[in-house]
Amino acid sequence: MQSPADILKDLWTFTGGDKAALERVRLTGEEPQIPSSFRVAVAGQTTIAAAGLAAAEIWRLRSGEPQDVSVDMRHAVAECRSERYLRLDDKPPPPAWDAIAGVYKTGDNRFVRCHTNFPHHRDAVCNVLGCEPERDKVQAALMQWRGEDFETAAYAAGGVVALMRSYDEWSALPQARALAELPLVSIEKIGEAPPKPWPQGLSNGDRPLSGLRVLDLSRVIAGPVAGRTLAAHGADVLLVSGPELPAIPWLTIDTGRGKLTTLVELKSEAGRAQLRELLKGADIFSQGYRPRALAALGFAPEDAANINPGIVYVTLSAYGHAGPWAERRGFDSLVQTTTGFNHAEGQAAGIDGPKELPAQMLDHATGYLMAFGAMMAKARQAREGGSWHVRVSLAQTGRWLWNLGRLDGGLDTPDLTGEAVHAAFIEAMPSGFGTLKAVRHSSLLSTTPARWSRPAMPLGSHPPQWPARN
Repeated sequence: MQSPADILKDLWTFTGGDKAALERVRLTGEEPQIPSSFRVAVAGQTTIAAAGLAAAEIWRLRSGEPQDVSVDMRHAVAECRSERYLRLDDKPPPPAWDAIAGVYKTGDNRFVRCHTNFPHHRDAVCNVLGCEPERDKVQAALMQWRGEDFETAAYAAGGVVALMRSYDEWSALPQARALAELPLVSIEKIGEAPPKPWPQGLSNGDRPLSGLRVLDLSRVIAGPVAGRTLAAHGADVLLVSGPELPAIPWLTIDTGRGKLTTLVELKSEAGRAQLRELLKGADIFSQGYRPRALAALGFAPEDAANINPGIVYVTLSAYGHAGPWAERRGFDSLVQTTTGFNHAEGQAAGIDGPKELPAQMLDHATGYLMAFGAMMAKARQAREGGSWHVRVSLAQTGRWLWNLGRLDGGLDTPDLTGEAVHAAFIEAMPSGFGTLKAVRHSSLLSTTPARWSRPAMPLGSHPPQWPARN
């Protein structure tokens, strides 16, 4: 199996990074760190390190000064489970899942996972099944269905569910074959534009992305983690949500550190005009909505490049941008289920049924890959011009994680306790919700330490405008 250093080297050089920069990276810690037969700790460490190294390289390009980057594996794992360690006024998080979310058996003795944390997704499941939103009623109704038929019907009705598949079953699907043709992080030029110079006048206390503006149109974990990471390295990140869009409050708090947050109604022309104005002033546009949802509103990558030549546009999807599932909605837990992880972990644990990974690693690793890709594309734009499109997906991150290999006996590893995390990796900070205790960023830069200079705030706390550049 590849070492963490070799995995990072592959990530870095594939996207055009200078090999010499790798000499300034230090990766510490040993795997496994948490109970899994997969190399989840290494996945967290190396994706966080890639983003940190990209930030350090941008600092070198802007200031002429190289710096060292170090990432501890245990700290990285804690950060990749940051939502569970968050404390608000010393209170732990509420239950993470809706009452009927989770795993069920179907009439053909298969397993399906329902994701019902958003009300419209819960309603879709219940409408298809013709039952009340109660676990025993959902289970009884599913005994009348074949698993794959329910998966298909639920998606058609606007729900998000997943049939548990083995890795071999998944690999035989056209979608898996389409993913096998795609890179982990795709960076493509989508338009002509002159190089945009870096913001001028670095001053004491600045960080690599100081003066850069990021529009963050994302929810839940992966996309918001990308924005949180860019904010940690100094970017002005403006989270744009809709007044009627459902959100998961605890995740909004955890991933809102360092960001401004505003509400824009994209269903109205006035709201779309507001977003166009924001886009004109942005350097990076990062979005994680259902494929083509923003395109239908006039904000496809090519539209963004016309509105703001030189933009870096970052797209997150569940199952990749090619293949028959390119339009399919999905979340980390569902992608784990359908691509073989839950089946494989269950087999490794000797149980009949699915077993989840001990972290939402597809989400978190993909978030760091989004931030990494955005920074690498921005550095390229500053060097050679053009508008750029960065694409990542949960399923492609899963494919990469699978190919890192398996750990014999990995499930026997003691779990990382909250007490250990709080003793080593937690910082306290004020917020618009109360006092937060949350995991510090695990990528340590020697000259420009990562930090969040803005407190997490309730959605819509700020006007839809950019702060003045210094």
